[in-house]
Amino acid sequence: MRIICLFNLKPGASREGYEAWARGTDIPGVNALGSVKAFTVHRATGLFGSDAVPPYDYIEVIDINGMDEFVSDVSNAEFQKVAAEFGQFSDNPTFILTDDL
Repeated sequence: MRIICLFNLKPGASREGYEAWARGTDIPGVNALGSVKAFTVHRATGLFGSDAVPPYDYIEVIDINGMDEFVSDVSNAEFQKVAAEFGQFSDNPTFILTDDL
C-alpha cells in the first residue's frame, strides 16, 4: 500500500526551515519505522506543460507493509512528537490511500 500526502506550508512557515526539518527529522524518522518500506518527500516545482503554480507545495510518498502495523508505529509517543512538528509546518495535509493496480 502507498500513502500519498499533499500539502502546502502554513503561512509564516519557511521553506528552508521545513526542508531542514524534513531532511534531519522526518525522512529518517519515518524511514526507520518497521512498517515503512520507503518514504520520500518531493517539492513541487511546476505543472507539466503549464506556467501555472502547482496546487501543492510538497508531496510525500509513503510505501507501507500494512495499515495496522503503520497505525501502530505512528501512534507511539515518540513518533507523535514528529507528527506534531509536521503539523507546525503543514497546512491541512491530505493523505490519500492507494493500492497498486
